[in-house]
Amino acid sequence: MNNRRVCRTLASILLLGAAVPLHAQPARTLTVKEAEELAVRNHPRIAAAAYTARATGEVVSETKAARYPSLTGSITTAGADQGTAMAAGALQTSSLSSRAATGLNVSQLITDFGRTSNLIESAKLRAASGDRTVDAARADILLRVDTAYYDTLAADAVLKVAEATVAARRVTLRQVTALAASSLRSTLDVSFAEVAVSEAELDLYQEENRAKSSHALLSAALGFEKDEPFLLSDVASPPVLTPDLEQLVRDALSSRPDLAALRLDESADRRFAEAEKRLMYPSFSLIAAAGVVPAHQEPFPGNYSAAGVNVTIPVLNGGLFSARRAEAQFRAQAAGKKADELAIDVAAAVRLAWFEANNSFRRLDITARLVQQAGQALHLASARYDAGLGGIVELTQAQLAQTSAQIAAVNARYEYLNRLAHLGYATGALR
Repeated sequence: MNNRRVCRTLASILLLGAAVPLHAQPARTLTVKEAEELAVRNHPRIAAAAYTARATGEVVSETKAARYPSLTGSITTAGADQGTAMAAGALQTSSLSSRAATGLNVSQLITDFGRTSNLIESAKLRAASGDRTVDAARADILLRVDTAYYDTLAADAVLKVAEATVAARRVTLRQVTALAASSLRSTLDVSFAEVAVSEAELDLYQEENRAKSSHALLSAALGFEKDEPFLLSDVASPPVLTPDLEQLVRDALSSRPDLAALRLDESADRRFAEAEKRLMYPSFSLIAAAGVVPAHQEPFPGNYSAAGVNVTIPVLNGGLFSARRAEAQFRAQAAGKKADELAIDVAAAVRLAWFEANNSFRRLDITARLVQQAGQALHLASARYDAGLGGIVELTQAQLAQTSAQIAAVNARYEYLNRLAHLGYATGALR
């Protein structure tokens, strides 16, 4: 019988060893700054915004191409009946001849009275707006990282409080059970102590789930598909809240990247409207062509060359150009109003974020005093219970008050850090 037990024990040990990975991935230690840097490098949303901005920047080169010469080559062969000429399908009548020729055609814009210049400036402003959009995406991801980081720290701290609470209440249960066995306490005290342990265990399981969920959200905020293991470094001392609220509002109106992007879009739309206005103006272009005709009919020569200036003057087009100009102007005005609306929202967001941060900051001192007071109350309740002057209900209530105070202090600390992160995002300082 003993041999069988030994064999079963060895088999269990071997199975347990096989279930444990041989090369478990060590948890990486992160500070909040390192987490932000990791997210900037790793998160696909920031990379997508950067690629989009680079694509928008290429539009500037595309628009500038209209200023440079256009050179094209041509190879033409044709066969025609002798002595025939074009007589229908066009206003001009030209001779048709059999030939084989090659040549070059050059076109150079001389002036279109500022239309191309305005289009180029509009494209540059769009590109600058794209860069600000990248900054806005980075700020949004950094806010998610900071929020997830502080939520994870809070969840881990509350989990430690829950673990300590379970351990303390189990000690109390053992003490009360021993006293009841000696007829120094009633079985009712044991029942209350058991209830307190069960409640603490329920809270512990809930906090374990919260901690795991917070770590998963942090991994996602950092740009990982898997739940990566991280050990987070705590923040030594939360910074003091800036008292000048109106200065923060002014900073936000000048620093928020999304607001800057809308202002640049408005300027780009106004430049585009100016370019559409200049569609009504004529445009001047230099054109030239030259080539050789190795196979041709007499009396045509064996080469050709010509140059000239082409003037395009819009006369009538059914009101197309005026409608395009009006459309562009209305879109520029709409972009300006959108920027004004966002400026109002930004100012309100800064004020609300400051109020929330200030409220959280004020709670830090109160919760610290509450922890101290709850500790003193538990000490007195324990002493009264040990002396037989107090009941188990008084003791468990004191234990519950201490646990609640500790959790409130933890939540107040990390809520304040979260509110500071939201305030930094609202003012445009988080980037």
